[in-house]
Amino acid sequence: MALHPLADQFASVADAYERGRPDYAPAVVGALAAELGLAPHAPVLDLAAGTGKLTRALLAFGLDVVAVEPQAEMRERLAAIVGPDHVRDGVAEDIPLADASIDAVTVADGFHWFDRAKALPEIRRVLRPGGALAVLTTLPDWGEASWGHELGSMILDARPEHPYFDGPPWEETVRTGDGWTEPRQIRVTTSQPADPDRILDYVASMSWVAALPDDERREWLERAERLVRGGETPPELPIHVGIGLTTLA
Repeated sequence: MALHPLADQFASVADAYERGRPDYAPAVVGALAAELGLAPHAPVLDLAAGTGKLTRALLAFGLDVVAVEPQAEMRERLAAIVGPDHVRDGVAEDIPLADASIDAVTVADGFHWFDRAKALPEIRRVLRPGGALAVLTTLPDWGEASWGHELGSMILDARPEHPYFDGPPWEETVRTGDGWTEPRQIRVTTSQPADPDRILDYVASMSWVAALPDDERREWLERAERLVRGGETPPELPIHVGIGLTTLA
């Protein structure tokens, strides 16, 4: 299945994605596992895994994780970190796993890329009875940085409108599907080290920034660099992770 053109851009920024995207603190996976009652070594599928930021945290917690990622550049980095036995090529609309083989499916900042009408039945297919879907949304909090508001405005101005981001929220999709419990949400806030290089890698890894024409992207990133390097960056900044949960009814 062809990926959305914006999702295709991640292949060109895999290094920046790995360096800049936030890691998942043990508290995030701990909260997720507690909410879902996941036992040690429970089989978990991490869909649209990217370079494996969440995959690594799930493995470190002691879960038996299979990561599915469609982009070769991302998948190669992931396999080099966690081992090829944990990694599969595939998409949410055609998951390369057997029926009723997984206790939980996680999706970290990727559900908006899915064809939801096809992905939800596939997720339901691979889940065991009583299995669950966890949709994670990560939001860095730059409010304590001098450049935070202006950089946020730059990102909003560069971000295009398209149905993957601007369509109905995932909860609404679940409610209109068959066989899911009412979605619920928890939130975990931690902090992570912050420095200008990591912030700039983070914004460079955004799909719509990567998709800008070469000259426009270069000019946009240079403007962001002047802003961040010319301002004040605290040594740590908060990271908010929303965890949306629903279970097979």
